[in-house]
Amino acid sequence: MDSRALYQEMILEHNKKPRNWGVLADATHKAEGLNPLCGDHIHVSLKLNGEQVEAVGFEGEACAICKASASMMTVAVKGKSLADAEQMVQEFRDMTTGKLDTAAAPHHLGRLTVFAGVRDLPTRVKCAILPWHTLHAAFAGSDTASTE
Repeated sequence: MDSRALYQEMILEHNKKPRNWGVLADATHKAEGLNPLCGDHIHVSLKLNGEQVEAVGFEGEACAICKASASMMTVAVKGKSLADAEQMVQEFRDMTTGKLDTAAAPHHLGRLTVFAGVRDLPTRVKCAILPWHTLHAAFAGSDTASTE
């Protein structure tokens, strides 16, 4: 299967059946993310147990790319240390903005590399990155994140 077909399949799958959908009632950290240009508006909540992401959830109104990115992000960071999750945030941002070539450089993104092609769609980069900005804001204790 070529990378575009896999990308489309993953986007559709995670948009239809998002993983970790919902806000955690016992969240220790949360943030709201907004992309004013396209209207993506999500809430990320997580529960840290010491330095470990014990649970993470999200909800909101967002396009398929944003929702799929958030869904795959929650799966990827659950169970990770805070430092490892923050490293993934940076690597995902670098990959989608063209600063990280996942074929040439070591990374920790695994299946998230299906989003590498979004760098060729400048209007969609912010859709894919918003959940990651929002997660970073939650880690930092900030209430909001924006793509602007």
